[in-house]
Amino acid sequence: MNNPVRADAAAEVAGKAPVVVVAGGGTAGHIEPALALADAVMRLRPDAKVIALGTERGLENKLVPARGYPLELIPPVPMPRKPTPELLKMPMKVRDSVKRTREILERVGADVVVGFGGYVALPAYLAARGRTPIVVHEANEKPGLANKVGARFAVRVAVAVPGTPLAKAEVIGIPLRRSITSLDRAALRAEAREHFGLDPDAPTLLVFGGSQGAVSINGAVSGAAKEFADAGVGVLHAHGPKNTLVVQEFPGKPAYVPVPYLERMDLAYAAADAVLCRSGAMTVAEVSAVGLPAVFVPLPYGNGEQAVNARPAVDAGAGLMVDDADLTAAKIAELVIPLVSDADRIAKMSAAAVGLGHREADETLAKIVLEAAGV
Repeated sequence: MNNPVRADAAAEVAGKAPVVVVAGGGTAGHIEPALALADAVMRLRPDAKVIALGTERGLENKLVPARGYPLELIPPVPMPRKPTPELLKMPMKVRDSVKRTREILERVGADVVVGFGGYVALPAYLAARGRTPIVVHEANEKPGLANKVGARFAVRVAVAVPGTPLAKAEVIGIPLRRSITSLDRAALRAEAREHFGLDPDAPTLLVFGGSQGAVSINGAVSGAAKEFADAGVGVLHAHGPKNTLVVQEFPGKPAYVPVPYLERMDLAYAAADAVLCRSGAMTVAEVSAVGLPAVFVPLPYGNGEQAVNARPAVDAGAGLMVDDADLTAAKIAELVIPLVSDADRIAKMSAAAVGLGHREADETLAKIVLEAAGV
């Protein structure tokens, strides 16, 4: 809802440095688009100030400071999926978090609040309502509760894909880091392989299951380590910081390299010929943008959005989809290893992947945000 008083105030200070508050904590799928937007805002308005909201337990505590942005912590408001005793505490938790968030918005002089969904976005929307313009970005075709609420109060609503059921939705894609959208995989291949200790010439599969890893993916892929070695295929496998993965070595064969977390996703993508991964909206957008053929294994929980996310890439011939329950070492040997070993098939799938997505979504959203800020 537009606020005439706020609009008049914005007009009076037109030309001042904009203050943008982004709310996208919890997982990398919420944080990375927020940071991509932040980078784009700073390219368009170097005088701007971008502040991120987060909680003390989210991944934003690591990612946001590493990208050079200040982080303000608010009390988390987790949304129970089922009736639990926690549900009875929700009104109090929401009230406390909104109060703290409103104090932050007033202290930093926020001109606009940009939410990306999740438990950080909800209190941000409620705190900004009627006081500060709100812009919502929804990455999934099926929006979550926070963005359904935020869209009701927002001056602009940006979405990644057509058909997202939010009022006033504008399809722009998902904001991605410029290190991803401008990535030249071929030029970085040798450096990337050396960085991770991979064979410089062998076909190579990149494996990851989101920022926290995925136990089912870890077990199935590592269980086929001998088959990868026998086929001459290297593997770079991010198993998650809370998981461990011990893989037998096969001297003279391409390395199977397990790592807890990938700090340099650009190098990981450059090192790979194909990827096996979950299909969060951010992941699908990134692997498509860099032209990597993908085997998507949708997370078997939630409202089925990960299968929906992967479908356009699969339909375009850029990816395959395997149900989590069907992912076994035998399935890896039957389906994945022959794919990674087939250079012609990889090239065709890679070309199909590059045609997907919106590479300029970061700056498109930044222009929307700065216009909403009115400065």
